Amino acid sequence: MTENMEKIMHDIALNKVTPIWMKYGFTSTRGLNSWLTNTKHRCEQLSAWKEDPVKVPHVTFLNRLKNPNSFLTAIKQVYAREKQQELNKLLIVTDVLRKLYWEPDLQPCKDGAYVFGFQVEGARWEASVGQLDESLPKKLFSVVPVINCRAAPLPTEGKEDKTVYQCPVYMTT
Repeated sequence: MTENMEKIMHDIALNKVTPIWMKYGFTSTRGLNSWLTNTKHRCEQLSAWKEDPVKVPHVTFLNRLKNPNSFLTAIKQVYAREKQQELNKLLIVTDVLRKLYWEPDLQPCKDGAYVFGFQVEGARWEASVGQLDESLPKKLFSVVPVINCRAAPLPTEGKEDKTVYQCPVYMTT
């Protein structure tokens, strides 16, 4: 065995993604088993798009994209083209729905795109009231239902909307 093969075998034994795979893969802090499962899901989503590229999916798994920011930028580009707006004067507004991605009665999105795959750390999404709540004991993460991501103009200078919660979003922990 070569030295590189030994390093790969050592990483596999430790359930760790090898650096060479990470170089060609996606940003992740997952262990190897979870990384491989996620890679399989990513390939399935891309294959579904490849089979019918004209069909817009009801829900896009944002966490299965290599560069989710490009998807969100595309939402802004479509809005900018339709409304004759400048792209750099738009932002993404998110509305959490009370639906999970597998619910059959979810209608196609009319404005923006439905996305799924967000998780909240240190809190949980309380679906019955539609807001964030304290996390349950011994449960660090909580899955967020389907979110409608849509573009909107930036608020006018000096005005702050108190009904909007500005939340940071991270690709990895």
